[in-house]
Amino acid sequence: MSKLGNLGARLHRGEISYDFVGKRKIWYGISILITITAIVGLAVRGLNMGIEFQGGAVFTTPTKMSTSVAQAEKYADEASGHQSVVQKLGNGSLRIQIAGIDTAQSDKVKQELAKDLKLDPEKLAADLVGPSWGEQIANKAWEGLAIFMVLVTIYLAIAFEWRMAVAALVALIHDITITTGIYALVGFEVTPGTVIGLLTILGYSLYDTVVVFDSLKEQTKDITKQTRFTYGEIANRSINGTLVRSINTTVVALLPVAGLLFIGGGFLGAGTLNDISLSLFVGLAAGAYSSIFIATPLVADLKEREPALKALTKRVLAKRAQAGAEEEPVGARTAAGDDTAEAAPAVVGPRNQPASRGRGRGRTSGKRR
Repeated sequence: MSKLGNLGARLHRGEISYDFVGKRKIWYGISILITITAIVGLAVRGLNMGIEFQGGAVFTTPTKMSTSVAQAEKYADEASGHQSVVQKLGNGSLRIQIAGIDTAQSDKVKQELAKDLKLDPEKLAADLVGPSWGEQIANKAWEGLAIFMVLVTIYLAIAFEWRMAVAALVALIHDITITTGIYALVGFEVTPGTVIGLLTILGYSLYDTVVVFDSLKEQTKDITKQTRFTYGEIANRSINGTLVRSINTTVVALLPVAGLLFIGGGFLGAGTLNDISLSLFVGLAAGAYSSIFIATPLVADLKEREPALKALTKRVLAKRAQAGAEEEPVGARTAAGDDTAEAAPAVVGPRNQPASRGRGRGRTSGKRR
């Protein structure tokens, strides 16, 4: 068995564990700090909305262009009077995006660009995008997000309970906020692919959370009938029992997305992959983090406010204190050098062993007379 598999088995059996729930204030502080950073990034820098949301024109040159990206940006800025975005595609052609121009302006810009790039205007493909189309996509995305949140909350409240539904909803909002904030800080362009990526990560984040909740629901049946563990301790066991599984699924999902982001978008220059791959990469990582460090500890916080579970916690702690008090005199006598404690032999065999079994030891063998 591999080391990771052995670790997962020991975590699942409860032989080892990490106190995620007990240190939840640390995780809350880290999440609040990251969320505030994301919100500040959104407020200060804002999102770099793509041409699909602002409207404008997209020009595509023929293949094997000798003009550099920087030079093409300079030509486009001078021709349009607007800031342009130029990407070099895999076949060597250039994709020039200029936001905020209408049909009449795009025809003029096309003629000047073709002249600067030393191309026949007919060979410079032009597509005009209206802002109303992007606005419709944004509105549909918000509607889909709202419907998804409502349905998820209802399902979790029915399948589990309302506290788990609230915790899962907080984790989802946490993941979306962090992802959009990183988009603002990095400055990647927001396109319809970004919207698709944001909606996709919700499913991944929810999957990890539901796996832990299912384990927690199973282990907390009739929890008030025992006095060995508190609710928070059982919640912590649920996280540890599914920890390696969550890590494995997240890593397997992140590897192809990382290939799209760093290899496809970085080395190969396929800029169209950046919009969806960044949202998936950040969202998957944030989803795995929130399911472990946010959702389940938050459920434990909400549940331990119930009177029945408050009483359970008091009983568990009282029983442990009583057990510790009963063990203390023995330890105190040993520490004080009690000779009788040290002289007492350890009992290895069965208790209440008859004393007659020891008789006759050392007697020579022979017939009894």
